[in-house]
Amino acid sequence: MPIKSIALGIAGATFVLAAPASAQDEGEEQRNPPSSGPERPQGPPSAPQGGPPPGVTAGDIVFDDTWLTIGIGAGLVPSYSGSNDYVFFPLPLVVGRVGGVGISPNGPGFNLDLLSDPPANGPQGTSVSFGPSLRFRNDRANQIEDDVVRDAGELDVALEVGVNGGVTFQGVLSRFDRLTVSSSVRWDIAGAHDGMLIEPGLSYFTPIGRGTALQIAASAQFVDDDFSDYYYSVSAAQSAASGLPQFEADGGLNSLGLTAIATFDLDGNSLNGGWNVYGIAGYSRLVGDAADTPYTAIRGSADQFIGGIGLGYTF
Repeated sequence: MPIKSIALGIAGATFVLAAPASAQDEGEEQRNPPSSGPERPQGPPSAPQGGPPPGVTAGDIVFDDTWLTIGIGAGLVPSYSGSNDYVFFPLPLVVGRVGGVGISPNGPGFNLDLLSDPPANGPQGTSVSFGPSLRFRNDRANQIEDDVVRDAGELDVALEVGVNGGVTFQGVLSRFDRLTVSSSVRWDIAGAHDGMLIEPGLSYFTPIGRGTALQIAASAQFVDDDFSDYYYSVSAAQSAASGLPQFEADGGLNSLGLTAIATFDLDGNSLNGGWNVYGIAGYSRLVGDAADTPYTAIRGSADQFIGGIGLGYTF
């Protein structure tokens, strides 16, 4: 379901940006202290002129060319896209940078960034990300709490593959915040919905001190006719089995969402890795035929919510 993907994807993006940003930002303050005299030219971020932040040795900074955060959590989510029944859903997390490739979760799946820069020495101003995207979609394949919707029949699990890319602008509202414009396009290759979807997004990240970060993201989902027909149409056979009226769904704008993610380092210093806690809260509104289908309009709700908490470890 769309909001699961939103929450998991942003959780990974928050971990990618939060602690590396702190490492870079505090290092930048140490290298370029305020001065009342004439401004002196500085070297590029990839050639630091000073050491790490005060009280932190170089060996204490875990974010270098290779690092990983792994975690597990649980969230309360709709039982299917359009449901007003909620179930617990695992929120696993694997995010980091290995062999020059950035890794972030994408629902039950992942995105890879083939243009990833070392977090502590990344480019200033603007950076670009691009790479393959993979996601499993198990909507109405299990955990259907509504008996009527269950009688309409379970669906197959889709395997969506495609690409994800974005542009990040640094220092938008404050010195250390970041605004990212991104988009994904994926196609089902498992023979489930056999369709295509496009997911543009806009996210804003800001560190709050050395051990806390906040990210807020807005997103949309556009789907084609095959996707919409598979998940939202009610065929004659499904109508006979469930008692729901027949319905034919077309593609278009499918949902709009807003999600907030907060991360907290348990020892107050995100630079040295270790244990951290992340919390998720989100709202998504189904629109178009996703809202008009009997699965939503009669048996569920177009308003979709999510909440969750997880524990991660960075090394």
